[in-house]
Amino acid sequence: MRTAVFLLIAAFACSAENWPQWRGPDNNGVSSEKGLPTQWSEGQNIAWKLPLPAWSGSTPIVWGDRIFLTMAENGNLSLWSVDRKGPAVLWKKMLSAGDVKMRKQNMSSPSPVTDGKTVWALTGTGVLKAFDYAGKELWSRDIQQEYGKFGLNWGYASSPLLHGDALYVQVLHGMKTDDPSFVLRIEPRTGKTVWKVERPTAAISESPDSYTTPLMVQVNGKEELVISGADVLTGHDPATGRELWRAGGFNPQNNPFYRVVASPVFYDGIIYAPTRVRPLQAYRPGGRGDVTQSHRVFQFNEGPDVPTPVSDGKYLYSINDRGIAYCLDAKTGAAVYSGERLKPGAYSASPVLADGKIYITNEDGLTTVLAAGPKFQILAENNSAEYTLSSIAISEGQLFLRTDKHLYAIGQRKGK
Repeated sequence: MRTAVFLLIAAFACSAENWPQWRGPDNNGVSSEKGLPTQWSEGQNIAWKLPLPAWSGSTPIVWGDRIFLTMAENGNLSLWSVDRKGPAVLWKKMLSAGDVKMRKQNMSSPSPVTDGKTVWALTGTGVLKAFDYAGKELWSRDIQQEYGKFGLNWGYASSPLLHGDALYVQVLHGMKTDDPSFVLRIEPRTGKTVWKVERPTAAISESPDSYTTPLMVQVNGKEELVISGADVLTGHDPATGRELWRAGGFNPQNNPFYRVVASPVFYDGIIYAPTRVRPLQAYRPGGRGDVTQSHRVFQFNEGPDVPTPVSDGKYLYSINDRGIAYCLDAKTGAAVYSGERLKPGAYSASPVLADGKIYITNEDGLTTVLAAGPKFQILAENNSAEYTLSSIAISEGQLFLRTDKHLYAIGQRKGK
């Protein structure tokens, strides 16, 4: 009996996951969890909901009993720590004043990151802070004050990447500044800069602006930091920031308004990098110099604008900001299905993949659940009827959906 209980606990420990940064445990929008809810509504499959004062493009970050949210309220930006068991707000810490709204974006868009002991939060105003789980501020920096004002047309929105003993922050801009774009590696414990490298491109007007998040990939046992935006995809040595390779072809007409929102995705040896709709390109990392021809796997001319795609290694799923879904062969780019329409509406959140299902929420608060695989099949439609920009997070059997009015915990927590 004890053996059976131990095996059950061990199986749960292996399957239950945290959601420590924007695209989840492996930074690809994929969770290995099973038994997730498909349908929910008021009174069905909603464990709790926590009132929120405003919308945000940032994703809930979940580690064990803690949920972290960046918040814009009354012109200020703050970090909330939420007790998942309550739910209850344990503490709120000021990050920055100076919140501004730029159409649907406010300056809370970057998602926080955590390692289970410390949480790091970056704002659209450039303030980066570290806190322990008790809410004690460990250090604070102001990226704009140190390196110059951000020059993005729609405000800064890139989330930091936490990987190993490093925090990576990109600032790719050009619409409203002549200052160079750059990438930072920061020591997480002290907040000190390990390196800062400029990232020059020939992009013009608004095209240098990128709202993507850095990506770490592995190739031949070595890591490469991948940065997307300003008409190119670049790979860097994480230890020094030195550029290793560069891929072009993302703006074939040299369109001056090709800002990039959707982030690159890495799965099974391939980087899938969107631009402003066309072309989405797939590349193998590990090259040197100009790899536009040598390492390109395929390109697809109906890519997403805002939602970041997701892959399971066999298929690449892409949903554009009008709710049109595409499924491609992940290795060749061949269409498996194309042009399938979800409910009309604007789609800004990114799809997440788990338990054989794809979850995608539109701005009206409708979450469509699709069957993963080669056949387009809508399994359910769940409507909160609340304005939503944030992507769903998954942890320990639950979905976490953030709207402008609530944070929802959907489904029952496993093992609790």
